[in-house]
Amino acid sequence: MNKRLKWVANPHARQDRDKFPLHFLGREEIKKVRDFHRTFPQYDPTPLRSMSELAAYAGVAGIYVKDESYRFGLNAFKVLGGTYAIGKYLAGRLGLDISEISFDSLKTGEVREKLGNITFTTATDGNHGRGVAWAAQQLGQKAVVYMPVGSSLIRMKNILATGAEAYITDLNYDDAVRLAAENARKSGWVVVQDTVWEGYEDIPTWIMQGYATMAAEALEQLKQCGVDRPTHIFIQAGVGSLAGSVQGYFASIFGASRPITAVVEPEKADCIYRSALAGDGKPRKVGGNMNTIMAGLACGEPNPIGWRILWDYSDAFISCSDCLAAKGMRILGNPLGGDPRVVSGESGAVTIGVLIEIMKNENLKPVRDLLKLDRNSKILIFSTEGDTDPVNYRDVVWDGKYPSFDCESELPEE
Repeated sequence: MNKRLKWVANPHARQDRDKFPLHFLGREEIKKVRDFHRTFPQYDPTPLRSMSELAAYAGVAGIYVKDESYRFGLNAFKVLGGTYAIGKYLAGRLGLDISEISFDSLKTGEVREKLGNITFTTATDGNHGRGVAWAAQQLGQKAVVYMPVGSSLIRMKNILATGAEAYITDLNYDDAVRLAAENARKSGWVVVQDTVWEGYEDIPTWIMQGYATMAAEALEQLKQCGVDRPTHIFIQAGVGSLAGSVQGYFASIFGASRPITAVVEPEKADCIYRSALAGDGKPRKVGGNMNTIMAGLACGEPNPIGWRILWDYSDAFISCSDCLAAKGMRILGNPLGGDPRVVSGESGAVTIGVLIEIMKNENLKPVRDLLKLDRNSKILIFSTEGDTDPVNYRDVVWDGKYPSFDCESELPEE
């Protein structure tokens, strides 16, 4: 029995058959997204860190970590999705294409007068809501943010600091989404959420496109490191919008030669893993409070668009214990040799924790073989957040919370 992770292969991902179309995540579409993001005064590509010492320790050719703690000064990647979705929505209200507007143009008095007062609302564990609230503040609009039970007070205070309303509810994440949607319906607000339900597809699609700016940056930066294509990507999933965005972008660029991709989730909120395990292509749900350390991934209902992309193109799905997220935080925060330090939060660091566990635990050789991980592997990792909850970050990295030798549960191998 493995205490730390379980996995399931996706054998049909490499089969030649009809797959979910990826044109909306293709190179030309994402160029439009990046061009819009480039109009932000705060825009700069976040660093891609080459962890050569860690790669040697793991027995692979390269490990490259995209460090999103620098994104727009907000310490997480999520702002990419919210800002692009809001931009697309406002462009539509103005009868314009996204290529015809800039972030600054949306702040002008003339445009403000045309748009009137708008309230954007969302549910979030913190990072996405902060991005939406920040964008609303910058544009002189209002935001109302709902957070699931157990959310970090520090993350809520960061949202409140933008001038938004923010509330920690007694609901889990998915029910907080329903609360936001219901209040929006009653009050005429605009929901900015990265999951899909009947009649609500455009904004989640735009959010996924916004996330792809990060993937496009990473590919350019890899080429600057002499890597034309990563052999592997480890990507974390909540509802699957981020994972679907990254998977879809790389699959659209590389087709059949795309990187081998592993999708990683917390065991207490592993709706994507359970959907893959069922084997019929239909999404599955996880209920309850989902009280994982990985708050940003504590989502129980897959985004149907993200799920379809992952089901059609991803090679394996991994469900893991919280201790591997903590291990990843400690690895990145205490680098080997001359490797750069990366401050990575719980949801950001889980993929590095899982990767190192797979490479160094002999009981996990079947996973290494499944994913074809060896000394020629060049692996791309996305550290999606910094220490967005600094107290918990110190509890883990300084004080050893969630130690690697004391995982919380026994997870059977699949």
